[in-house]
Amino acid sequence: MKQSFKIIILAIVFGALAGALSTFILLNFQTPSQEDLIKDFYLTENAVHVSPHSIRKAMDKGDSSFILVDLRSQEEYEEEHIIGAVSIPAYKDPDTSAYGDVERIVNSFKELKSQNPDKDIVVYCYSIPCMTGRKIGKILAEHGIYVKHLGIGWNEWRYLWTLWNHPHEWNVTNANDYIASGKEPGTPKVRINSAACPIDNQLGC
Repeated sequence: MKQSFKIIILAIVFGALAGALSTFILLNFQTPSQEDLIKDFYLTENAVHVSPHSIRKAMDKGDSSFILVDLRSQEEYEEEHIIGAVSIPAYKDPDTSAYGDVERIVNSFKELKSQNPDKDIVVYCYSIPCMTGRKIGKILAEHGIYVKHLGIGWNEWRYLWTLWNHPHEWNVTNANDYIASGKEPGTPKVRINSAACPIDNQLGC
């Protein structure tokens, strides 16, 4: 009788373990469908990337719900930067990265976030294909700090204004109006009749 009871108990335990293991395998090792991958891609893109149109529109409206962070060297930042952006350099100079200076970078972002807990932090670097923003974003995420990524870089903002602005905006806007020099971020000018991003919903431009 006792022997049969032990066998039944063991069968229940092993059955439960086998079921749990099977469920774990199905949930964690099942190959995602193409539709799952596409959905995850767009969810990630929309969570991370910020449209330059929406940033310019926010500037024109005097919206201060975000902070831009310039990751280029301090030297390049002081020469010119997107107006309103603060400097947290990921480069020692224009030719030398400072990716290894993790403690300084992480602490700088921690301080920025603690001072602005309700604001989105949006980083930008040199250009669209530049990996600096992505690498710094990864480092920060590993330390529990989550930042967004401007959809373009400094080069596109400064030198390729017509690349990302609509044709009807080319003659009524000027990159120089959205650029500052020196150690201070500068303050964007409020423009009541802004032509930036006329779409006024959560999807933006």
